[in-house]
Amino acid sequence: MSIVRDSFHSRIGFVLAAAGSAIGLGNIWGFPTQAANNGGGAFLFVYLIVTVLLALPALYAEVYIGNQAQKNPVSALGDACKGVSENLGRKVGLIGLCGAIMMLSFYTIVAGWMLAHALSSLAYLFDASEIASWLSTSSIQRNLMFTPIFILLGAGIIHQGVNAGIEKWSARLMPVLLIMLIGLIIYILNQPGAEEGLKVYLIPDFSQVTDPKLVISAMGQAFFSLSIGVGGMMVYGSYMQKGKDIGKLVLSITALDTVIAFLAGLLIIPALFVAQAAGQEVFQGGHLIGEGQLIFNILPELFNSMGHVGLFVSFAFFSLLSIAALTSTISSTEVPVSYLMEDKTFSRPKATWLVSAIVFCASMLLIIFFDHLFGLVIRVLTTILQPLSCLFYFIVVGWMWNRGNKLRDKALQEGRKWLTLWGNYIRFVCPLLLSIVFVNVAILN
Repeated sequence: MSIVRDSFHSRIGFVLAAAGSAIGLGNIWGFPTQAANNGGGAFLFVYLIVTVLLALPALYAEVYIGNQAQKNPVSALGDACKGVSENLGRKVGLIGLCGAIMMLSFYTIVAGWMLAHALSSLAYLFDASEIASWLSTSSIQRNLMFTPIFILLGAGIIHQGVNAGIEKWSARLMPVLLIMLIGLIIYILNQPGAEEGLKVYLIPDFSQVTDPKLVISAMGQAFFSLSIGVGGMMVYGSYMQKGKDIGKLVLSITALDTVIAFLAGLLIIPALFVAQAAGQEVFQGGHLIGEGQLIFNILPELFNSMGHVGLFVSFAFFSLLSIAALTSTISSTEVPVSYLMEDKTFSRPKATWLVSAIVFCASMLLIIFFDHLFGLVIRVLTTILQPLSCLFYFIVVGWMWNRGNKLRDKALQEGRKWLTLWGNYIRFVCPLLLSIVFVNVAILN
């Protein structure tokens, strides 16, 4: 049966949707946590370098493969590897598909926390203190309630298709996210203690920038923030017509994603020092108390200390995170949905709800065995699966596609020298840099 592929109808629609995929909890939840735990300014400095040297080329390679193939990630990688091994390409595509399910399994749980905390602030405003306390306290019961809500929200958008669902809602949600983020930054920076946080965040200690652990953390964070390595950007690239300037599109996505990550750090890290100035214990032994739980353990106390205004600030902050989470879950869900539609001839509604059911089961498993599985799944995804997938993309574009470097061949045909340099950079330098990082990971472990 022939499948008519949906597509993005505008350049800005693609950029907002792809940026929405990239801009999520990885930026606003993960990046500030990593920055605070890894030297503040030093982490920011290394993060920016890694983004330019590795994450940007990886994003380009992923989008380029999808755009050239005009197929889902499994079929796209299979086509790209035909000259060597189509079966290998398809298997790597399926691994990426599993990675997308892994990402969704923990992402929907964390997104549910955000939504629960946003509603908790509203409950306090209406003097429903018992409900508010239940909403703001981590429990299996709360997670079992709010995780499915977020899965259903994402499924509802995916169900509507690429243009009517993904493109339309990304165009609505992304501007709201940016406005809320800037408003919160302005408020926090005017609070006592924020200045010290700014110094920690913006002034790097260069003695820390060569720490292998910091570099590995920055790389994992860059790939996670840009949603690279699980096929989401590849499938979005496939929904963009051929002939578009992929380089400019990828630059736009990376720039917007990096700006949001920077702004998130500009909000969260000064907020931690505002909380510290208010008498809260934030750091212990040089690390954040609660680490990944910092925004749930520390920031609510800060908002509570602000009185009635703090409840509005809290509602705005956690609503912001809920929106960021929703825009990111959309692209990861589209990866297996597009595969089921094109390779297994499922209808979009059937594929959407089947994938949502699988994500629901995986999320329930993580909730039940939270202490053993949650952190493990995140580590495996961000430090192993995503970087390895990116390494494979570099090899595909640089070496395996038609048994050669497709970018370099295209550049020679069109007489564009910069594209020749870019093709050789992806072919030689990127695999070498990633391999060096993997050697360091093996040594540290």
